[in-house]
Amino acid sequence: MTSLKIALDWTPNANHIGFFIAQELGYYANEDLLVEIIDPSQDNYELTPAKKVELGQVDMALCPLESVMSYQTKSNAFDLIAIAALFQEDLSAIACKSGTGIRSPKDLDHTTYASYKARYEDAIVKQMIKNDGGKGMIECVYPDKLGIWETIEKDQVQATWIFTNWEGVQAAQQNTELVLFQLKDYGIPYSYSPVISCSEHTISTKEVALRSFLKATKKGFFYAQEYPEKAAEFLKALVPEKDKNMDLQKSIIMTCAVLGDHEHWGQMNSDGIHKFLTWLQDQKLENHHLKANSLFTNTLLS
Repeated sequence: MTSLKIALDWTPNANHIGFFIAQELGYYANEDLLVEIIDPSQDNYELTPAKKVELGQVDMALCPLESVMSYQTKSNAFDLIAIAALFQEDLSAIACKSGTGIRSPKDLDHTTYASYKARYEDAIVKQMIKNDGGKGMIECVYPDKLGIWETIEKDQVQATWIFTNWEGVQAAQQNTELVLFQLKDYGIPYSYSPVISCSEHTISTKEVALRSFLKATKKGFFYAQEYPEKAAEFLKALVPEKDKNMDLQKSIIMTCAVLGDHEHWGQMNSDGIHKFLTWLQDQKLENHHLKANSLFTNTLLS
């Protein structure tokens, strides 16, 4: 059997359900794969998933496409490349509590935002505010990544970036009404998040195993789409204690609604990525003139 390691972008949640089902139901084993799934609670996010790939600790990382851009353009460039997108639509949003007087992004001026310290994140949020007629004058703070949602719950900050199919579901279950701002509604053509990424070297040395991994993972996600109640049972055994009482089935249904069609799962579109790259360059957030096709490949999905 071929061994593969993947580093997740967060503690176990609905975004990862395809991996867990493929593991639980033997889809990986049926492809002669021994897969180890690593989540950031093991080191309290001391290293990002992409960094673990660069250091050779894992074969693959789950990360936003911006991580691929960042690693390809840093001073000591690393050949990170996206090999599959989990979703065909953006499930993320900038979120704040209702009742705080924040009704649109411009109202975030002079408030506090809990940031994950991703390369373009703070600038994206500030530009969203400007696009809505504000000044982009928001204070960014950097709590422990795994505790960011808690800063919203405890009113320590006014806004942060969430997944509507996870923290959004948590908030609704706690009767906490959120105001959500999706980037596409404010002139920001955000790209794929999260993506499965690895080094081009790994593709050259483990191509067959990676193809098999993606095939089994796809099967896991579509199983969850067809059987969300069973998928929720699998997930409940894996999530942190604080998440075990969540409506996991609702979260999984929201997640699997954006998988796209079965034939094209995981595939990325260069036009959409090009629009995001152009936007980053227009905002002077990126000056390396990356080409969209250098950031991803769909070849392992066929």
